[in-house]
Amino acid sequence: MYQTSDIRNGLKVEIDGQPYIVTYFQFVKPGKGQAFTRTKLKNLLSGNVLDRTFKTGETLQPADITEGTHQYLYSDGEAFHFMNMETFDQLELTPESVGDARNFLVEEMEVSLMFYKDRPVSVDLPNFVELEITYCEPGVKGNTAQGATKSATLSTGHTVNVPLFIEQGEWVKVDTRTGDYVERVRR
Repeated sequence: MYQTSDIRNGLKVEIDGQPYIVTYFQFVKPGKGQAFTRTKLKNLLSGNVLDRTFKTGETLQPADITEGTHQYLYSDGEAFHFMNMETFDQLELTPESVGDARNFLVEEMEVSLMFYKDRPVSVDLPNFVELEITYCEPGVKGNTAQGATKSATLSTGHTVNVPLFIEQGEWVKVDTRTGDYVERVRR
């Protein structure tokens, strides 16, 4: 069991039979009355966010969460296939359970899968990935206002805004947390 003093970002707890992860917490000690901890909890199954306040001394149930490193193999259109890096077992995930991570998955990429009671609930990607630009309009001379961007399609099919000097066939680094262009990569 966790105490309220154990609450920190990333802590995984079970509330009303559902797994949650702490995304924000604040310890409050008012001048009068009992101290408490204000939290924001994200449901790992539905993605809903719950605001909850815990009085000092309350206990929290740990969630039955396990994590493992898996390698993304391929997508057959109906499912995404991963391989456990330790046991070499293969696993199929639906597009719903992969979520927005599908925009940045590249074959042979290592990801961390989170399981709740042996059921996959989320895919954690590396913070940055390098992807090839498969299509973008050429930059037009004269459109050089500072910070001007254009739309580009990545090798995964995802669209991202890039600076005008980026050309088709070049590689770029993309932040998987925000989906934003970071920099051009020399290959």
